[in-house]
Amino acid sequence: MSDSLTTPSADARSHAPGGPLEHFRYDNQVVWMFIMATIVFGLIAMVVGLLVAMQIFSPGMNFGTEYTTFGRTRPLHTNAAIFAFVGNLIFAGVYYSMQRLLKTRMYSNLLSRIHFWGWQLIILAAAITLPLGYNTSHEYAELEWPIDIAITLVWVVFGINMVGTILVRRVRHMYVAIWFYLATFVTVAVLHIVNSVELPISWNKSYYVYAGVQDALVQWWYGHNAVAFFLTTPFLGLMYYFLPKMANRPVYSYRLSIVHFWSLIFLYIWAGPHHLLWSSLPDWAQSLGTVFSIMLLAPSWGGMLNGLLTLRGAWDKVREDPILKFMVVALTAYGMATFEGPMLSLKSVNSIAHFTDWIPAHVHVGTLGWNGFMIFSILYWLVPRLFGTLLYSRKLANAHFWIGTLGILFWVLPMYFSGFTQGLMWKEFNEDGFLVYGNFLDTVTKIVPFYHLRALGGALYLAGFFLLIYNLWRTVRQGKLVKDEPDSAPALAHNLVPDGKYAWHRVLERRPIQFTILATIAIMIGGIIELLPTFLIQSNVPTITSVKPYTPLELEGRDIYIREGCNACHTQWVRPFRNETVRYDPVHQEYSKAGEFVYDHPFLWGSKRTGPDLHRLGGKYQDSWHYRHMLDPTITSPGSIMPPYAWLHERTLDAGLIEKKIGAMRALGVPYPDGYEAQAKADLDKQALEIKTRLDTELKQGRNKVNIPQDREIIALIAYLQRLGKDIKAKPQPGESPDPAQKQIGQQPTATLHQP
Repeated sequence: MSDSLTTPSADARSHAPGGPLEHFRYDNQVVWMFIMATIVFGLIAMVVGLLVAMQIFSPGMNFGTEYTTFGRTRPLHTNAAIFAFVGNLIFAGVYYSMQRLLKTRMYSNLLSRIHFWGWQLIILAAAITLPLGYNTSHEYAELEWPIDIAITLVWVVFGINMVGTILVRRVRHMYVAIWFYLATFVTVAVLHIVNSVELPISWNKSYYVYAGVQDALVQWWYGHNAVAFFLTTPFLGLMYYFLPKMANRPVYSYRLSIVHFWSLIFLYIWAGPHHLLWSSLPDWAQSLGTVFSIMLLAPSWGGMLNGLLTLRGAWDKVREDPILKFMVVALTAYGMATFEGPMLSLKSVNSIAHFTDWIPAHVHVGTLGWNGFMIFSILYWLVPRLFGTLLYSRKLANAHFWIGTLGILFWVLPMYFSGFTQGLMWKEFNEDGFLVYGNFLDTVTKIVPFYHLRALGGALYLAGFFLLIYNLWRTVRQGKLVKDEPDSAPALAHNLVPDGKYAWHRVLERRPIQFTILATIAIMIGGIIELLPTFLIQSNVPTITSVKPYTPLELEGRDIYIREGCNACHTQWVRPFRNETVRYDPVHQEYSKAGEFVYDHPFLWGSKRTGPDLHRLGGKYQDSWHYRHMLDPTITSPGSIMPPYAWLHERTLDAGLIEKKIGAMRALGVPYPDGYEAQAKADLDKQALEIKTRLDTELKQGRNKVNIPQDREIIALIAYLQRLGKDIKAKPQPGESPDPAQKQIGQQPTATLHQP
């Protein structure tokens, strides 16, 4: 095409008309360090992922300890996969490609090493703290505040090193891959800082400053765009660099790359609210998320097609080369995931798919196919070049490709079927108007066979990864790392770029600071327009006067709920569908209202229902039911796949921070009375004694006396679970008239701090 880009391998030299050559050396050592970390943490992430897949259908795989339950291993798996496996490969690819595209060594060897070791220490901290239960509950952002600060500092180091390298470049033109690297840096920085505004209580505990609906909007503005700008834009940059190198062909269209970049980074940032459709988020915000999600299809597929069309005329090579096969499937998976995302943002589709296994299937098309297969492609291409040798075995790479592809199919297809099955079973009524599957557990046991197939897919994918490890190990043994690879290029003053077509954009590409500022503006517009009105306009979150703050014991129980990762399997968000209000609140049939969450720091709406929704759980069962259920779920729910939480009955509740917690909540605007911190512990003990007394009575059998200590963690958890949904059903206190503002939704206020 007339607007094709040159291949990156020829790009820099083709723009060098003359001038004396300057000699320099590329830093391959740091690239290899990040590659080794990618392989090590990739193995850990996949092993833990397979464990998580088996825990779903086999409670025994939780091993009966508090450190290895699904609620704690799931965030360990997601963080290891995203930030350790994928993250380390991003840095390896960026450090390798930037040096060659800009014809210079990285700006600072010291910053490169600080970045590497700092990132690995963050990963180690996550691997220690998440199993210990130090969890903020925000998806993809579960790490506590000291680690958040460390992430910020290491990310700044990475940014300084990257921008510094651009400023000392010998190539005036910034290739398209670098555009995506810059957008990744600035956007992830903005997302992380905004989403991590927390009020620390201790070194391992904090509360988000946002609450309820506002916290949900911030989290999914972050969560969706963490996928966009950590799992997508840097990989698009890597695709634009490595694919032309692998195919030895120019990128299909320079024009398309310009449109792809600017439209993608502008539109992506708006789409986060599509994770909150049918929620109590304001309708205008939900609609914005839907509209921009659908618009996002165009630039996403533009990038996919720019990659696939780069291979036009080279399909014979694709059939023979396993490296290109991985790349083609990666791009195809990207296209599938970015088609499905806009479809899931349609309310009609979302009403069936959301909270079901359809969503993990959608996510893993991207992670296993797009991210995983591109990582494998880059590793197979890059490692032999770092060691000055050839790949040990193309046959093993081909075997890895086919085993990995089968693994993806066995993972995602059963989950699609499972998701369809769940969504339709939840909604099915009989001819008499009753739910066909009124017992939620019936909808779980029917899909267990699909979970077995998913685990098989994960095992196949892991087996393929073992082939990669062996293949690369043998490749490394037959070569030697070129730690400082020599090269030469004219100085920047002699390295001119002809304006030619699209001169306006080429001028911008020569000005990295201005380019970065414009990219930052593009990504901030959507966030500002979506977030600020939700925070500043009170009518977006109408209050309900019957909703009161949590009691000290309930607050402690809520923190235990977060620690155990209960929101990974249970939602707290009854959607305005008849099948949900009838199932979860058969008496009042109330769906969840925005005003019910105003004191929830953080929100706990969840994103998947492996178990039933809990937002209307309070008062549904006796205290003893919860006691038995947490001791062994099969006692109360035969056939349950939930693991036991017996340690809650043995561990003493540590309420030493309750005064600080109440003080923090008051600082965040929760209306506890002045000086309530001093009274909090006494109220906690009083409520614990009331629950203990009821348990003793309910669990007493014949003449056998039951004496349950009141200072156990299970007491606090029961207090919290029994509180859920109570406020919206609250009746007026004696002598108090109903609040006229609540008559329209049939709710009545309470006058005092709620006690169960």
